[in-house]
Amino acid sequence: MTTDEVLAGVGPRLRQMRKEREVTLAALSETTGISVSTLSRLESGLRKPSLELLLPIARAHQVALDELVGAPSAGDPRVRSKPIVMGGRTHWPLTRQPGGLQAYKVLEPKRRQEPDPRTHEGYEWLYVLSGKLRLVLGEHDVVLTAGEAAEFDTRVPHWFGSTGEGPVEFLSLFGPQGERMHVRARPKGA
Repeated sequence: MTTDEVLAGVGPRLRQMRKEREVTLAALSETTGISVSTLSRLESGLRKPSLELLLPIARAHQVALDELVGAPSAGDPRVRSKPIVMGGRTHWPLTRQPGGLQAYKVLEPKRRQEPDPRTHEGYEWLYVLSGKLRLVLGEHDVVLTAGEAAEFDTRVPHWFGSTGEGPVEFLSLFGPQGERMHVRARPKGA
């Protein structure tokens, strides 16, 4: 595909994405700071797409820029992340896309800690891979073991960490806008 062909497909793709999400031009304009007339011209192909226009639209729709321009598949879908150490915990990001839902694999060493519950916007889902994870959530103080999951609104005071009996490894899914994760034990009809 030539650059001109890729650019020609951006407008219709933007319109389709906006309509699928049932978002008006006015609402998208308010979210992105781009005028309604510019958004309309962009969707109709009368305005050439630029990074200044596409980045806020991608953020508003919570999609990768590649999805807006219809970039061909990059090939290898594996996420190759570098571990991040914060507060003694090692986090491996499992998502590449900024914003929206984020996934992490977390390893916390054996250590005793005094819970320090915090609150913030969002929604979190935890799944214990190995070890024991202590979760303090509001008035609840529970220990999750391998194979157990918990989900909660992060506006409720919460804290989680090792029980002190050994290291704990878990998955964390976090939605900063309060997205709720749905997990099914088995597919419908199974």
